[in-house]
Amino acid sequence: HRPPARHRGCQSVMTTICHLPEDVLVELLSLLPAQDLICTCRLVCRLWRYVVDLTTLWKRKCQREGFYTQNLDRSISDWKTFYMLCKLKRNLIKNPCAEENFQHWALDNNDGDKWKIEDLPGTHGTNMPDPEVHKYFVTSYGPCFKSQLITLCREGYWNQLMDEKRPEIVVKDWYAARFDCGCRYELTVRLLSEDYIVLEEFHPEPVVIEQWSDAMWREISHTFQNYPAGVRYIWFQHGGQDTQYWAGWYGIRVTNSSITIGPLTL
Repeated sequence: HRPPARHRGCQSVMTTICHLPEDVLVELLSLLPAQDLICTCRLVCRLWRYVVDLTTLWKRKCQREGFYTQNLDRSISDWKTFYMLCKLKRNLIKNPCAEENFQHWALDNNDGDKWKIEDLPGTHGTNMPDPEVHKYFVTSYGPCFKSQLITLCREGYWNQLMDEKRPEIVVKDWYAARFDCGCRYELTVRLLSEDYIVLEEFHPEPVVIEQWSDAMWREISHTFQNYPAGVRYIWFQHGGQDTQYWAGWYGIRVTNSSITIGPLTL
């Protein structure tokens, strides 16, 4: 039994997703997560691989997710990498503001009366510019240093991305003294290879704050650019002590540390 002619006509114009115009296919595929596009869709056929690799698809994803502004048009040559870096971008330092006690931190030096956590503003202290920060770590009269080691591949930053694109690595930290005691602050950040060889380091001169300071919170920041290929880890360490050797917690106060990666204007 043959289907009615009207039905046969509909069958003849039926098409597959591969027959859609390129701009429609870009629009549809741009709705999918990046991992699905790269790991699954790109393997379907030559056409899909071509569409997934199109600049317009990744630019469309940037537009959809709020990463795009018109002034970027001329400055970005690789929208796929730009999208990935925007999507991944977050603070890689865990527990930066002491909300989880000392979780995620290695206490490298814990001398004097040891590290302690206090609530802002603290005795003879001042509030942070950021009202979202409520606690800080404070040092004692002996050296107090704590650190974190960030494994980049675990955070989503694959080796080829770090070696070929070398996105900016931005480090920030906040420190303050209490009004009635002098103290010392130190920061060291190292970019390490697979074998923990130091490829680049930021280690500024220690900051010494005299007694009767303004007790204001200050930010220190550094941006790693054009660093060598092979970066697999970032090691962050900060701390210090008071300079008057008073029992208790009169040393440098630190909080709101951050490490973020890119996106560079590629």
